Amino acid sequence: MASNESFSSRWGLILAALGMAIGAGNLWRFPRLAGQYGGTFLLLWFIFLLVWSIPILLAEFSIGKTYKKGVIGSFASATGKKFAWMGFFIAMCTLFITFYYSVVTAWGLRYLGLSFSDLFARLGGGQTLAEKIQSNPEYLNAFWDQISNGNGLTIGLHVLSVVLGCAFLIRGIQKGLELANKILIPTLFVLLILIGIIALSMGNGMLGLEYMFAIRPELFGDAEVWIQALSQSAWSTGAGWGLIMTISSYSRDKEDVTLNIFIGGFGNNTASLVAGLAILPSVFALATSEAEAISYLGSGNQALTFSIIPKLFAEIPGGAFLSVIFFLAFFLAAFSSLLAMIELFMKILGDLGFSRQSSAIRAGLFCIIFGLPSAWSLDIFNNQDWVWGIGLIISGLFIIFAVLQHGAKKFKAEFIDKDSDFKVNDLYFSAAIIINAILGLGLIYWWMSQGYSQNPWFDENGNWNVFDVYSNASIITQWVIVLAVGIGLNRYLYKVFVSNQKAE
Repeated sequence: MASNESFSSRWGLILAALGMAIGAGNLWRFPRLAGQYGGTFLLLWFIFLLVWSIPILLAEFSIGKTYKKGVIGSFASATGKKFAWMGFFIAMCTLFITFYYSVVTAWGLRYLGLSFSDLFARLGGGQTLAEKIQSNPEYLNAFWDQISNGNGLTIGLHVLSVVLGCAFLIRGIQKGLELANKILIPTLFVLLILIGIIALSMGNGMLGLEYMFAIRPELFGDAEVWIQALSQSAWSTGAGWGLIMTISSYSRDKEDVTLNIFIGGFGNNTASLVAGLAILPSVFALATSEAEAISYLGSGNQALTFSIIPKLFAEIPGGAFLSVIFFLAFFLAAFSSLLAMIELFMKILGDLGFSRQSSAIRAGLFCIIFGLPSAWSLDIFNNQDWVWGIGLIISGLFIIFAVLQHGAKKFKAEFIDKDSDFKVNDLYFSAAIIINAILGLGLIYWWMSQGYSQNPWFDENGNWNVFDVYSNASIITQWVIVLAVGIGLNRYLYKVFVSNQKAE
């Protein structure tokens, strides 16, 4: 893969960073969490942007910009030959997310198809979605169950999503990743703003706004609210993923690290808030009562987006058109993030000497094959989302380790501030890094101690409960396997991704 590829401009880089960060989590995960926990979640989520995500992203961006390699090579170059296994874990954590994230993109296409079908039915006099729900109140739940478990079309769309992503990326950085995001991101923002304006203009729409920003003090004592706020910030901004490390490896030498990260971080949070402003007011405007709206918002992770939103839109004049806009935005958001994830894999393969075309083919095949289990089974999907979503905190801690190894102030001066006209305060960065090291470990312990499975460690027969979807045993087992492989291959990883690169 050509080592001298770069973005054509700062805005090309920023749009790629926004495309990486703004994904299905903004439209799928964030509104559900904001609906469940309201302003308490929002306050913590914003604090974690400043305390957790931005400092980690600053470190990631500067490492990628400095060493111009993929995640493993750049991280190992920054930390030394003993710690290449940490870069391996970061890369594998994001790859495991990629394997099921393409399924989310496929779901977006399925519901976009459902929305178009309803729109055509309304225009052509066919049976509308509202009529289907009226004759069968469980229609949308049945549709969701159908597409999320053992469905051939979902698998086909999973394959299509990956193939389309590779087709864009094979064209290179400027003609592929940059061009795609120049189209996807502005279109996505326009669609989100349009939905938000329509939702807020509906009767009772403002109630959703009030509910979204209402702070409930008692929730500050709930461990889940804290971990969800942190994981949502890490998930949505891309902190700890290695994605911004990959994107910044294509940056120009004099790129301003700090300015780019702040624009990307606040741009991502803005997209999340706009998505929340679109969805929550819609729920309140279209529900029969405030109690029903709150009940809707307390639904499960997938229910709000895939069962409730289509139902709500089906019940109003023009709702079919609005549903098309929403799920088009959802697909664009998911696809833009999928591009960055595949690019991470391609960059690593490029470091091994494969051409861009060969890297795209190999990355695509891996994503298709290893994404099949999540495309086939919702339980497998939920398990992988659970394990590797929390795994991002481990990845973030490894980035923090890289900073602390140099010393936070020294790292900032040598890596971040070198080409930055806009600089953050030394004390802020150093304090955030130290706080994050304690915070990350504390929240993982807190999370594990809650026990979100009926048998978090051992089943009724005393066996290690590794196959339970939400068990701690499943999380630890998968993390340990990846860590063990990385540590076992550490010397080889450093040789291939760092030593051999220097020799060339």
